[in-house]
Amino acid sequence: MAGNNKSRGTFDDYDGFVEKFKPKKTTDDCYTPQNIMDVVQDYVTEHYGFSREQMVRPFWPGGDYERFDYPTGCVVVDNPLFSIITSICREYQRRQQPFFLFCPYLTAGSISKVDGVTVIVTSKNIRYENGAEIASSFVTNLEPENIIRNDLELTQKIKDADAENRKAITKELPKYIYPDHVLTVTKVGWFNEHNTPYTLKRKDCCVISDMDEQRRIGKSIFGSGYLLCDRAAADRAAADRAAAEHAAALKWQLSDRERMIVEMLNRQACK
Repeated sequence: MAGNNKSRGTFDDYDGFVEKFKPKKTTDDCYTPQNIMDVVQDYVTEHYGFSREQMVRPFWPGGDYERFDYPTGCVVVDNPLFSIITSICREYQRRQQPFFLFCPYLTAGSISKVDGVTVIVTSKNIRYENGAEIASSFVTNLEPENIIRNDLELTQKIKDADAENRKAITKELPKYIYPDHVLTVTKVGWFNEHNTPYTLKRKDCCVISDMDEQRRIGKSIFGSGYLLCDRAAADRAAADRAAAEHAAALKWQLSDRERMIVEMLNRQACK
């Protein structure tokens, strides 16, 4: 009888038994609303010439993107695991696999360390179908001559699609003023919000994690940034003026070492 009671108890808790074997969702499992995915897929078709039939989505809970069967001539258009997105980009570059991927907006600059990868800033919070709300942008290897740029049209279309799903939520972050020779992803996002087109060429900068002044007091550039040559710094300053920034904050200064790097960039890239 004791054995029968145990069996009956197990049967009565069948739902709990099944639940143990379901894959657990993590913060990486950000299911993209279909209307936002439609916007992104249309963008890839319009700007890079790929048809919907050529687009594949290898990322899902429990999936293995490395063992996915990629058809010849396909392009990956998907929302990958943000926690390993830099590794994903490196692997796709190694395979020479075309991709256009969602990425986290605030830390997108760190992905620029992968050669040939371009950050496309849209800087909009997206509410995903699993409830996660993440400020998102994109990375691609389809325009390797650029290292980072914004896209006003894509930003607006994502904003409109997201508004259909919920009212956009914007998290205000502490702001600092960097010198013209230093660019951050949030600055490009600020250009975006103020209707100012901006593109930075890969040859005109190098990726940095912090400034020397910051490092001495334990600060850094959240999500990394870009140290610019003089010409690119002038372009950034012009974009600043065009966007009419008025926010007052701490302005970091270039160190002698960073100034030497700028001079090196001037010689090898800004001709």
